[in-house]
Amino acid sequence: MKPTLKLTLLFVATAFLTYGCATFRSDIQGEFTNPAKKNIGADRVSVLFVFSHYEQTVGWDAIPKLVNQNGIVSDFDNMFADALNEFSNVGRYATYTEYPTDVTHPERRALKDSLMGSHDFIIKITFHEESSFAKQFLGTIFSTITATLLPISYSSDYSADVDVYNRQQTLLAHYSRKASLSKWVETFLIFVYPFHPETRKREEIYINFMHNIFMQIETEGIIRN
Repeated sequence: MKPTLKLTLLFVATAFLTYGCATFRSDIQGEFTNPAKKNIGADRVSVLFVFSHYEQTVGWDAIPKLVNQNGIVSDFDNMFADALNEFSNVGRYATYTEYPTDVTHPERRALKDSLMGSHDFIIKITFHEESSFAKQFLGTIFSTITATLLPISYSSDYSADVDVYNRQQTLLAHYSRKASLSKWVETFLIFVYPFHPETRKREEIYINFMHNIFMQIETEGIIRN
């Protein structure tokens, strides 16, 4: 094998062995920044939390798609339990997560209807994750051609829309938050990765979404009888 070819193969192998990535998140758009206020002494209320998780790869998916249980961000239950502490007067509560299979399971739909009629308030939380198929496709080609020497960015946009209803299902308030993740892929970013992993940054967005929105609902006294 010629020395030049050996050096080329060694260079390519080294590049891929040191391949790494680092993810950074944006600030939260629409963030509630007023001082938090607790509803100390307010009567206890019962709340149903209805969660929906959607994802869409624009250019690949025709519509946003409701994800199944395996597609939900990991440790979501722990994140929700932590954010629930923002409320001071939530007594009894229940949760319901919508899945795409609900359309063919009347038992699940009946359960949801039953829960919605047995709580003082209903808080519907819709999460949406969106990325671009074209950017990912072109970025992968460019990254491969350059042996990951030049940094390539893959971005994902996240949003949370929250609607609060009373027992009669009258809309009381609407809240919205947005944020994005930028995942950079490049040789030697492996040394940066341990401090900026994608999983952690994604969890931070979900945690901040729920904490900030729940804090605003609490401060505005929306769920008070």
